[in-house]
This record gives sequence, C-alpha cells and structure tokens, in this order.
Amino acid sequence: MASHRKPRTRTVGMAGLAGIPGIRTAPAVGITTAALTSVALLSQSAQAAPSAPGKPSLEEVRKKVDDLYHQAGVATQKYNAAKEKTEKQRKKVGRLLDHVAERADRLNEARQELGSFAAAQYRTGAVSHTATMMLAEDPQGYFDQNHLADRLTKRQKKAVDDYQTQQASATKQRAKAARSLETLSDSRDDLRTSKRAVQKKLGEARELLSELTAEEKARLAVIERQKERQAKRKAEELARKEAAEAERKRKAEEAAQKERKEQGEDTGSGSAPGTDTGSGSGPGSDPGSGPGSTDGGYATKAAKVIAFAEAQIGKPYVWGATGPDSYDCSGLTQDAWKAAGITLPRTTWDQVKAGTTVKTADAKPGDLVFFYDDISHVGIYIGGGKMIHAPKPGAKVRVESIFSMPIHSMVRPA
Repeated sequence: MASHRKPRTRTVGMAGLAGIPGIRTAPAVGITTAALTSVALLSQSAQAAPSAPGKPSLEEVRKKVDDLYHQAGVATQKYNAAKEKTEKQRKKVGRLLDHVAERADRLNEARQELGSFAAAQYRTGAVSHTATMMLAEDPQGYFDQNHLADRLTKRQKKAVDDYQTQQASATKQRAKAARSLETLSDSRDDLRTSKRAVQKKLGEARELLSELTAEEKARLAVIERQKERQAKRKAEELARKEAAEAERKRKAEEAAQKERKEQGEDTGSGSAPGTDTGSGSGPGSDPGSGPGSTDGGYATKAAKVIAFAEAQIGKPYVWGATGPDSYDCSGLTQDAWKAAGITLPRTTWDQVKAGTTVKTADAKPGDLVFFYDDISHVGIYIGGGKMIHAPKPGAKVRVESIFSMPIHSMVRPA
C-alpha cells in the first residue's frame, strides 16, 4: 500500500538551505526591508485613504474651501470698489443738488423781482398779460407768444434768461447724477448677491468639513500643519538673509566711519589719539544727512503702521469692514497706514498702485505684500518673512508667514 503513496515534498527553510553546499541565500535583512516597505505603503495608503463613493477626498475638501475663500476675497474687493465709487458719486450728487437749490433760490428772487414789476404795471393800469405771465409754467414761451418781453427791460429779461439756463443745466446734471447713482446702487446690490452666493458655498464646505470623522479631521489638521511648517521654513530662511544683509551694512558703516575718522585725524581735525569714544564726531556724523535719512523717515512711519496693526491682532475678519472692531484685508492696511498719516485707496487693486514696487528680498517692515495673480489679498510686512493680515472669513487678524499664499508683489507706500 505504501508504494502507491505520492512522495511528500520537503520544505526546506532558509536555515536549512544555508547549510547545503553551493546554495547561496539572501541575507535576512531583505525580508526585513520588504516588511518595512509594506508597512510604509500601508501607512501612506492610510494618509491618502480613499473616501466613500460620492464623498470628496480630504485634499479635495481643502482645495474647495481654499478656493471658496479666494472667491470671497475677490468678491469683497469688488464690493469695496463699488461702495467707494457709490459714495463718491453720492457726494457729487449732493453737491449738484446744492447747486440746484442755490440756482432755484436765485430764480425765485428773479421771479419776485418780475412779480413786483408786474404788480406795478397792474397798479398803473398796464395790460394784465404780465400777471398772466407770472402764472405760466414756461415764462419764456409766454414771452415769445405774446411779445411781453418787449415790455421788460433788457436787464430783467437777461436775468430771467440766465437763471432759466442755470436751472435747466442743474436739472440736467441732477438727472444724470441720479441715473448714475441708481446704476451704481444696482451694481452694489448685484455684488452683494454674488457675495451671498459665495457665502452659501462656504457654508456647504463647512458642512462638508463637519461631516468628517475624527480621524479625517486629524489627517486634515496634519495637512494644514505641514503647509504652515513649509511657509514658516521659507520665512525663517528670508529672516536669515535679512539678518545677514543687516550685519553686512552695519560692518560697512563701521568701516566707513573708521575711515572718516582716520582721515580727520590725518588733517588734524579729529580728536587726540586714544580719546575716541565712538561718538561719531567726524565728518558725515550728521544723522539727517546721507542716503539713510529717507530710510529713517520711512522707518518712523512703518513703526506707526506696525504698532497699529499689532493692536488689531485678534479682531475678526469681516468682509467690507474698515474697523475699528473688525477688518477685511485692505481695510486693515488702509487704517494702519492712515495711522502714519498716509491715505491709501480702499481696494487691493488700487493699493498695489499706491507706492513703489520692491523685490521680496529688499522688503522692509511696513511694506504691503499682495497675493494671488488677481491681487485679491494684502498684508503688512513686519520683517523676518512675516506679516500681519486679516486672513479670511472665520479667522482673526494675526501674524503669519508671507509664504502661506502665492506672492504677487510687494509695495512701499510712503
């Protein structure tokens, strides 16, 4: 019976193979590496775990929310521009209405003068057409129809003609301004409607975020922290460069002062040897002279700007707000520079034109840093690769790396 059995195949372990001459075995570390690779892949798959069917991934959610915030920022700047234009037009209309009222008063005075003339004619038995003329809607037409103008002095007729011309012109301007104001108001309403639509999308994104599991929220927080760390590293790198450049300038200035002092001693204008206290009594020590004086003036203004901005940290972002309790991005920069005596336009699109463009490497505290290709966001540079800004809806005024968003340009206002 045993002869009909199929021989068993022996399974030889790695240790057994190692003992057979001519058989080479791979080191055990190969198994360990493979195992570690499998673990790593599993870990990565956990980080990028696919979402349930029909549910967006974490990265999609993050990108959608960021994009909606960006859209909200653009809509806010459009609203700000329309509001600013509307307010300017409203003031213009107010001035026109004042002119209309003034001209109307003058015309009434002329009417009274003509009324007195008509009354005098009536008392002296003159024709009653004069009184009829005073009740007419169009005195000039009555003049033309009844030739009553011949009965008036040239001065009186000229006065009526002048004031009627003024009234017609003012009425025309008033109608034009009113139409323009109505158009601007409609435009502002459209922008508000657009803003509400964006806010609705933001609400949908927030609802989507609220539906995430605790694990998904934790992973999303990791993604955000990674972005923050990357932006922070870039800011630290820029800070090191700024410090190195400041040190280079300091040494260069010390060398220049030393050279000026030595030249002064050679000509006998310096102090006695060994008595130098570093007070800078040599040529060029005047603090108001040289190229540094302009920088000093800007630094003084920038210090006021930054002090103001720091005092706003923690206040909420509110679209369209210009303080003092809340701000949007351009509202904060406008108010901060106002504290330094500089009036900036209302929107980011106008503020970017209100100064000199500088390179990021040459940025100084107080400069404005603009973001995105559409220039829809702005912050105040405080040095060290950082800025103070009003970020987005739901956030508060804070200090953040300028590399947290794509930089468009940097502008020095003063």
